[in-house]
Amino acid sequence: MSTVKCDVAVIGAGVNGMSIAYELCKRKKNVVLIDKVVMGAGASGSCDDMILLQSKKPGILLEMAFKSLERFEVLKNELPCDIEFENRGGTILIENQDQLTVMEEFVASQNRFGLDVEIVDAKRLRKLQPLVSAHVIASTYSARDSQVNPMALMKAYYFGAKALGLVFKNRTTPTAIVKTTVGWEITLDSGDTVEAGAIVNATGAWANEILKLINYEVPIAPRKGQVIVTEAIPHIGETNVWSAQYIVSKLKPMETGANANPGDKFGLGFAFTGTHSGNYLIGSTRENAGYDKTTNPEALSLIARQVEHFFPVMKKINFIRSFAGLRPSTPDGMPFLGEVPGAPGFFIAAGHEGDGIALSPITGVIMADLVEGKKPEFSLEKFDVARFNDHGGGKKS
Repeated sequence: MSTVKCDVAVIGAGVNGMSIAYELCKRKKNVVLIDKVVMGAGASGSCDDMILLQSKKPGILLEMAFKSLERFEVLKNELPCDIEFENRGGTILIENQDQLTVMEEFVASQNRFGLDVEIVDAKRLRKLQPLVSAHVIASTYSARDSQVNPMALMKAYYFGAKALGLVFKNRTTPTAIVKTTVGWEITLDSGDTVEAGAIVNATGAWANEILKLINYEVPIAPRKGQVIVTEAIPHIGETNVWSAQYIVSKLKPMETGANANPGDKFGLGFAFTGTHSGNYLIGSTRENAGYDKTTNPEALSLIARQVEHFFPVMKKINFIRSFAGLRPSTPDGMPFLGEVPGAPGFFIAAGHEGDGIALSPITGVIMADLVEGKKPEFSLEKFDVARFNDHGGGKKS
């Protein structure tokens, strides 16, 4: 049994925990990173690779995504490993006039906010995506949509932070967290103790497992996403691809009950991204299924039929595996970023849902600023940890 002293303990070795640990180490903080399994065992290791700006409504999340994209351009050279960051651009496929009307309005609002995105007609779309189905009438296009390999990114964060002194304790989890006169004392199930000046809880959908140890909770819940992986193939078209339904599934509650069609049942939305190695990731679902990480044959069949609907050539391609991940969702779609009320020096960074990878660079910077007592670049009002305290959050008796 041992005791480790540090400036900051970061709990959760997903992409946001790794980013936070890296940023703190860069600021010469002594950091201990703790994970109950291993790096990337949660949502960050079970997701696609997209940095999709087009999916975000004008507002704080899109503004933060701009900054994250700038940070990715720096990180690809700053970090010690290749993170497979690429600016491939993105298209959102439009199948009918109703979708076109909605997307024209959505694109106009994004342009007013500063995102360079446009509607392209069928002829130009087919220069970007020659193999797209004949029924698709138009698409959006933005050259700024990008991608990064989540596992490579976490590995690069880890080695970058390790070179700056990071201590990583994996396969262990806190059993008790107690406030002391100088900070916090964490007792691990291994029997070891970590004494930290501050704590950052970055455990995603499992954030309440840690918060309950200090008698606090937030309304955060897992939302399952299922993805199919293809064999390695040559790139299909110039861009990564989504559908208008994908945007709707992110911005509008899914239908339930008797009116739900099979796609509604699983929160189906089309995402089609080609990886650095040539495999394609095809997704995905958005399901309120608790902590069930199993894949469902019905959902996978719907995903497979959907990609063939948009790209008939995919009927000839082999699907080699599938997986599911649990995104941390919140009632208003905003993460929790900040200090926990009544617990000075205890911070949370969780609830990014499908934006965890895209926003990880700026999340690391924001949380490092908060730990240091600095005012972050962005207002954190919409991410306030106590914003649901009157209905479902806060201290528990």
